[in-house]
Amino acid sequence: MTLRMDNRTYYDDFAGWYERERGRGYHQMIDDLEVSLVERYAVGGRVLEVGCGTGLLLDRVRLFASYATGMDLSSRMLARARQRDLPVISADATLLPFPDNCFDVVYSFKVLPHVADIRAALSEMSRVTRPGGYVLAEFYNVHSLRYLVKRLKPPSAISEHTTDRQVYTRYDTFARIVNYLPPGLELDTVRGIRIVTPLSHVHRVPGLSWLFRAAEEHLADAPVVRNFGGFLVAVSRKQDPQDPDRRQCQEGTRIEPKLRL
Repeated sequence: MTLRMDNRTYYDDFAGWYERERGRGYHQMIDDLEVSLVERYAVGGRVLEVGCGTGLLLDRVRLFASYATGMDLSSRMLARARQRDLPVISADATLLPFPDNCFDVVYSFKVLPHVADIRAALSEMSRVTRPGGYVLAEFYNVHSLRYLVKRLKPPSAISEHTTDRQVYTRYDTFARIVNYLPPGLELDTVRGIRIVTPLSHVHRVPGLSWLFRAAEEHLADAPVVRNFGGFLVAVSRKQDPQDPDRRQCQEGTRIEPKLRL
């Protein structure tokens, strides 16, 4: 029986190895597909990353956002993000310490599948998003090649002592993802990531890497096919029929975290 760890302990343990495979091959492709989606909605806007880890993505997002901040549970992950001079804080995804209606875009990648109370997390992401703004929420897809591979392969080490089987992980269907969305958050589109890549190792072979990357980029937004991505990013827009552009925080002001009792 695999001993499950709480999320904070797990990611503190993961922090030391987290960037070992990043910045090249398979992981670079995944990062690029995620960041390009954020850029589609967040140029010149105010952005929050829920579960920013070591800040790899946030460091890129701040180049096109007017203001970008992040939060994470893991103090060791955040320590590395702060080395990048990123404005990050320690917080829980189910209790975000920010005022209502402040951000133009709130996004989360590879985090929500590890949050047991997913409805609370999505409600919080929606709350801090301004009416007319976007929530980009990534889920693990049960109807995918990645899910099949994960079921068949042995656990992957994330440190000298821990594997990826030791953290709570949820795989969802598209129907369940839609059902998780809180009132006022309306699904706009979906991006599928890792649709045809069988194993991450194929991206270590130069010719194959180019071929699979080109296919993934082409299929990410293709109707029907995108629904089979190992990672499904639900892009939802916050509705407010009375005032679609209402924002509580004033333009140009720094968004300060608040203590929530």
